Amino acid sequence: MITEAAKTLTDSLRLFTPCPPAADRECWEKLPEDLKARLIKNGEAYLHYEYPALTAVDFMEFTRSGNRSRYQDRLFARRTALDSLVLAECAEHRGRFLDDIINGIYLICEENAWQLPAHNSYIRDTPQFPLPDVTRPVIDLFAAETASVLAVAEYLLRSELKEVSPFLSVMIDHELETRIFTPYLGEHFWWMGDGKSHMNNWTVWCTQNVLLSAFTRPLPKETQTAILTKAAGSIDYFLAEYGQDGCCDEGAQYYRHAGLCLFGCLEILNGITDHAFSFAWEQEKIRNIASYILNVHVDTVYYVNFADCSPVAGRCNAREYLFGKRTGNQALMEFAASDYQNSEDPLTLDEHNLFYRLQTVFSHEEMMQYDRNPVIVHRDLYYESVGLFMARDSRLYLAVKGGDNDDSHNHNDVGSFTIYKDGKPLFIDAGVETYTKKTFSPDRYDIWTMQSRYHNLPTFVDHGRETVQQAGEQYRAADVRYELGKTACRISMEIRQAYPDDRIRSYTRDAVLEKEKSITIRDHYEGDGGTAVLSLMFCGKPVIDQNTIRIGDLAACTVEGASSITVEEIPVTDERLKTAWEHNLYRCLVTMEAHDLTLTIG
Repeated sequence: MITEAAKTLTDSLRLFTPCPPAADRECWEKLPEDLKARLIKNGEAYLHYEYPALTAVDFMEFTRSGNRSRYQDRLFARRTALDSLVLAECAEHRGRFLDDIINGIYLICEENAWQLPAHNSYIRDTPQFPLPDVTRPVIDLFAAETASVLAVAEYLLRSELKEVSPFLSVMIDHELETRIFTPYLGEHFWWMGDGKSHMNNWTVWCTQNVLLSAFTRPLPKETQTAILTKAAGSIDYFLAEYGQDGCCDEGAQYYRHAGLCLFGCLEILNGITDHAFSFAWEQEKIRNIASYILNVHVDTVYYVNFADCSPVAGRCNAREYLFGKRTGNQALMEFAASDYQNSEDPLTLDEHNLFYRLQTVFSHEEMMQYDRNPVIVHRDLYYESVGLFMARDSRLYLAVKGGDNDDSHNHNDVGSFTIYKDGKPLFIDAGVETYTKKTFSPDRYDIWTMQSRYHNLPTFVDHGRETVQQAGEQYRAADVRYELGKTACRISMEIRQAYPDDRIRSYTRDAVLEKEKSITIRDHYEGDGGTAVLSLMFCGKPVIDQNTIRIGDLAACTVEGASSITVEEIPVTDERLKTAWEHNLYRCLVTMEAHDLTLTIG
């Protein structure tokens, strides 16, 4: 679709203007005074900033110990500081922040590599090199994003930097050419797509930032055309991975890097071609991709989560709002504007993509015109492409994940369910811990959060041996049936194929929400693969009272068909998990007495 449109272009490509440059004082001075004051205050926090050091030993820590946080946190801090200083200078325009901006530009240009140590390889799913090869740059997510940060910063302050020295822009252009444009056109990185390999958020995330870097400055016509052609192909490969329903199989958190980076790509393509790609906003699949984030919202900060997604997936901002605006989705615009107003960090001070922060600045006034607390209508919905079922009434929310165990960022979670009551998490999916070397390695499923035994699923125990779900497309739900009714919503599925044991002849799960009454989960087991022990995950401490599990004052779950129910506490010590869960988690182990187990939640 995008490639075909690119082939029809006849006019010369334009430069992309993400917003007016700082020298266009009329536009910047029109911003609300309180917004400009906040931008300046944010920048003042970085005056005389000591940019953190990045050493070779820091880079090697990933291959030596598996820790990826310490190096990348310092790398991100440099870009976040530069962004804040640039925005402050654009708002104030007195030169007060320029020295610290120039220091940041120099330090980033001096880095031996812009890719993360965790991504320091040329072939997908191969071991990372301990140190970068400076003669052969790797374009990963953050090499491309670093390029866009420098490119947009230079675009905004081009005349101001030139007054200090013309070589600042020359240096940035040289680094972009060497590290991005030449390898982009000369190498094939897996995320570019080939029509065979699976794509994910990397494809449009990298492509968006390469386009930003390339079209915020004059380049030779043939270079521009080659970059546009390659980018169009990658976008089409990305779109081919999606079902027509627009469901993101990476979850709500990754929608920000998948669906919203698709939006960013289209914004840039339209900006450089006088809207030659505006037809895309009318395409059903792209409209459905835009709507996804609204559809999987539960309440306040919570979203349906599966795979590596956290239930606290982040507030909406200008990008969701603008995606809704382009696709004519008024509900998404209202939702995003409301979320923006209710955010504790509406200006995304920790965001290191300068383009996103500019979109927020120049959409701020428009978003502030919306109702802060609108009535948000969510549909009951089944996403067939991923097998995600969602239903709600005025108090209860039920989500069930079918599909298979081959999602991007997969957890082994076929058949698992999550339940919210009064907007609060009840039966949960824990999410994922801080990424380490192990997270994306053959040992991924040794991590507890990835395993079916820590989702709301059965484990089959036979003389001390446990059978759990396995990863792969063949481990999937079958015979899926669903109904979205006015008084009841139901889904049923056979999940025995998710387990690698033929002795498990059948394990069916039926989940129903009877509107304004209750949720019932019915499991039926046939086979001799061991005793079925159901794991139930909670963030509130469960108290067992005979055949009832009570979770504080929030809810009670009546259990029928269990021979025993026990509770264990799971310490939450990981910083990433702590962003979603304020205290330890809990797991109930419910041993099935015979063939049938029923949970009733009211």
